Amino acid sequence: MSSVSQSSTVPWVRVSEAPAHVGGSIEVRGWLMHRRSSGKVQFLVLRDGSGVLQCVVGRNDVAPTVWDLCDGLTQESSVIVRGALRADARAPGGVEMGMQSLELVALAEPYPISPKEHGTEFLMDHRHLWLRSARQQAILTIRAEVIQAFRDFMDHEGFLLVDAPVFTPNACEGTTTLFETQYFDQRAYLTQSGQLYEEAAAMAFGRVYCFGPAFRAEKSKTRRHLIEFWMMEPEWAFATLEDVIALEERLVVYTVSRVLERRRQELEAIERDVSKLERVKAPFVRIRYDEAVARLRAAGHAFEWGGDFGGTDETVLSEQVDTPLFVTHYPAVVKAFYMEPDPTDPRACLSCDCLAPEGYGEIIGGGQRMASLELLTRRIEEHALPQEAFEWYKDLRRYGSVPHAGFGIGVERTLAWIAGLDHVRETIPFPRMLYRLRP
Repeated sequence: MSSVSQSSTVPWVRVSEAPAHVGGSIEVRGWLMHRRSSGKVQFLVLRDGSGVLQCVVGRNDVAPTVWDLCDGLTQESSVIVRGALRADARAPGGVEMGMQSLELVALAEPYPISPKEHGTEFLMDHRHLWLRSARQQAILTIRAEVIQAFRDFMDHEGFLLVDAPVFTPNACEGTTTLFETQYFDQRAYLTQSGQLYEEAAAMAFGRVYCFGPAFRAEKSKTRRHLIEFWMMEPEWAFATLEDVIALEERLVVYTVSRVLERRRQELEAIERDVSKLERVKAPFVRIRYDEAVARLRAAGHAFEWGGDFGGTDETVLSEQVDTPLFVTHYPAVVKAFYMEPDPTDPRACLSCDCLAPEGYGEIIGGGQRMASLELLTRRIEEHALPQEAFEWYKDLRRYGSVPHAGFGIGVERTLAWIAGLDHVRETIPFPRMLYRLRP
């Protein structure tokens, strides 16, 4: 580590705040993205996580030691620079710094991610460094906005955040995708969903939601699947299927409009066609499962009634609309044991999936939960699940049962659609997939 600096009382400012300091001097701490030189002038482009700043230094404007230090900088070297800010429409962010001093914090070794094309596996192996690229930073900034939009929306709707546990004693979404672990002298599982616990919380607070990771041991390698993903899950006492469909619609419209309003620059950076997002307005198209099957058959797919939709089926359906599509009243056999039966058709249940347009498929799954203790007990038995593991869950029906409904919305799939990404692996900082556990 080496440094050349001068004592200074200028404020340490993030790059995003730099335009407010035009005409003054500031200090910026960050990493070198790239450097070029005309022989008499050097241009250093720095990033600090909030933005990009171009720093200009002339050979005759600084001491030879400062000039030489700048000349020897490598990509991703960490530095502290100080200088005067001036407006320049050609520079990133509309401002640039006339650099007066530089302090080298650490000189980076040759950076493995070069401007040339790299394969997906190479980039995933270096995910810890790939995060520094402009594209990945834009995507993850949009992710943060999506998450904050979820939470702000639910808070505004009067839902209380109630955290659900990660260790659970029983399944929620079926036993075939459980991650089993040892919990001292007991067997436990990583959560598939916080829903059952949120139902309990809803009987206490009326409107609740949780936000956290979920784990599914699915041996799938599709562009839509992660082993570990994040969900926001509301549960609403006294609500019906229609209530939560309307809530989902408001949530999606709010989230998309907020990203368009606050993260348009990031959307443009990843070349997202925002005109498609601008068409996301309520009301969304709603069709029953029966009609969805008819649409698939009309599109040339030999789909049998009673089956669950796969990724290809969802793609075909969601490509037929410009806005998200609600598919309701699925067969009970393809949904979880706790779904309320459809009173007009004993084969179906009061369920709903929300399919994102442009072929992205399901981003939300939910519906109305069973209110009957007798029926819930029978369904647990039919699914060959241990009754004793769900006695606490059945208590919710013993002590003041009410109609209630809820849903889960996946952060990664929602982000993949909003950002127009080909694969969910870019939607989370460190993806966990079938053959990916590192870094």
